[in-house]
Amino acid sequence: MTELRPYQIENVAELDNLTPGDRVLSVGPTGSGKTLVFCELIKRQVARSRRVLVIAYRREIIAQTSRKLFDNSVRHGIIQAGFDPRPMEPVQVASIATLYVRAIRSDAMRLPLADLVIVDEAHHSVAHSYRTLIDSYPQATVIGFTATPCRGDGRGLGGIFKTLIEMPQVPALIEQKHLVPTLCYAPVDPDLRGVKTQAGDYAVGQLEHRMNTAKLVGDIVTHWHKYAQNRATVVFAVGVAHSVHLRDEFRKAGVTADHIDGGTPKEERDAILKQLASGAIKVVTNCMVLTEGWDSPEIGCCVLARPTKAMGLFRQMVGRVLRPAPGKTNAVVLDHSGAVFRHGLPEDHVNWSLSPEHTAVAPAHQARKQRNPKGLLDCPACHTVSIRLGGQPCPNCGWKPQIAAQYVAHREGDLGLVQGGKAGRRVAQVDRD
Repeated sequence: MTELRPYQIENVAELDNLTPGDRVLSVGPTGSGKTLVFCELIKRQVARSRRVLVIAYRREIIAQTSRKLFDNSVRHGIIQAGFDPRPMEPVQVASIATLYVRAIRSDAMRLPLADLVIVDEAHHSVAHSYRTLIDSYPQATVIGFTATPCRGDGRGLGGIFKTLIEMPQVPALIEQKHLVPTLCYAPVDPDLRGVKTQAGDYAVGQLEHRMNTAKLVGDIVTHWHKYAQNRATVVFAVGVAHSVHLRDEFRKAGVTADHIDGGTPKEERDAILKQLASGAIKVVTNCMVLTEGWDSPEIGCCVLARPTKAMGLFRQMVGRVLRPAPGKTNAVVLDHSGAVFRHGLPEDHVNWSLSPEHTAVAPAHQARKQRNPKGLLDCPACHTVSIRLGGQPCPNCGWKPQIAAQYVAHREGDLGLVQGGKAGRRVAQVDRD
């Protein structure tokens, strides 16, 4: 059993004192240990003879939750295709799709009894299926867990949850050695003018057409060789064709690479990810598969080839590589999407809000953009993106801008600084004999 960290113990204690009917959203960055928190919470609730329902979005999250509950000796059933029902268990871990189809759209089963409903990856709770299930438990305590408490357009989840409780954010967890810092390289900020917006983000079809070009894909492979330091890498692409194209270009460059998407069979996907973690494969490309519910601390590099307007999606992608591992002192982020210029650095503090009228923002990045339209500076020598001020050296390679020489014109009697081809203010007075 894993020993809880101090902030996790505090979070469990706060959540364990909620009352029936409460609607609370617990927020912690990717890697903060949210699953450990709610499994400990479940253990305490079961000890008081309370029944618990866990709703999850992906099969990987369901499997991870089941393992953690097993490690804590908590008996539970799984409501998902391929599993035999165990309705008498005090805890049920349910696939949202399976539970909705069986208990809401049909009479194949009754909704499980629950005093506590836990919604993992709760940023999905705006969907009709989630809201219907949550509304089916008006007397239960409902707790959502997420790293990104916002809708796709960045607005808050206040229509579903009433209270927001936060764990420490990324900067604090880096300081405590629970996450690693990043080195961000932004070799290109793609031209996305004319790409339409749908549901708060770029239209995928147009975006894939814009990003899936020979030059951009080739640049991704070239910069990986230059900056990734041969680390195990996950690449986030726009669509299947884009992801396959990237995989093929990595292979042509002599890099062991593979691709997964939503249609990849489970056994094949698991085998590919196991090879990535072991080092047998260096690069795995994917499109919207590995953004959630996937933990692999061995991964040391993340390539953002999928531009997004969504702060939440950006945070989910970069969060995949922030977990520490033996010998891993930092994570490399190769941003070919312009995300860090739009959303800030992974280390930036974010002001999350439950209000549907407000969008999530990184105040430090907003302040930087007041001084510089991009908010960040990229090094001309190594393309590391940092928050250094003009004139300061690059924190990665040490490059420092040189102050241009100033041409001083001579004229009998005084000297003038020449700027733009014209003499400026008087610099010195020359005494005549």
